[in-house]
Amino acid sequence: MTRVWKWNRPVTVREVLEDLQQERSIAYTTVMTVLDNLHQKGWVRREAEGRAYRYEAVSTRAAYAAALMNDAWSQSDNPAAALVAFFGMMSDEQRRALRAAVRIVQGPETPEPEPVEPPDTRGVTRTDTGGTDTSSADTRRPDTGSADTGRPDTRGADTDTDTAAPDTRADTAPDTRRDTAQENPASAQEPDGR
Repeated sequence: MTRVWKWNRPVTVREVLEDLQQERSIAYTTVMTVLDNLHQKGWVRREAEGRAYRYEAVSTRAAYAAALMNDAWSQSDNPAAALVAFFGMMSDEQRRALRAAVRIVQGPETPEPEPVEPPDTRGVTRTDTGGTDTSSADTRRPDTGSADTGRPDTRGADTDTDTAAPDTRADTAPDTRRDTAQENPASAQEPDGR
């Protein structure tokens, strides 16, 4: 196959033979038998040209190497460990080639997406701060230890109607306050305090 890939065009048995004979002595029938076996296995296709055949590789050398690697990797009982071991065997040049190949497969670099603010696990609803970044600021009120929600603190405040429901939220629990009128209709009051 190396010789067929090297020529990168359909070749005859005679051309491969002459190329191989530069390195060692080999018989015409040996080359013919090997090319015929490669054809029967589906590695090369052949086309008749007069009384001889021209042989051409079905896939590139790179595709063949990729198929071998994929086959070996898929037979591993621990593919991740096999990849780690494989990468450990690579030279610096091979690692650079791998990085270049990954860039080709992934396409052009796209900007990293903006990080998404993690959900507030304390059950506090954040309000718009008019462009002020509050993600890194400590918004805990020193008097209560609870998060500042941007709502006025009505706990303990003197109000005309005293209808403000107490803030019963725990720092780690979601807001579970319900309308008092739903739970206890007798405690419902009109807005004017009646």
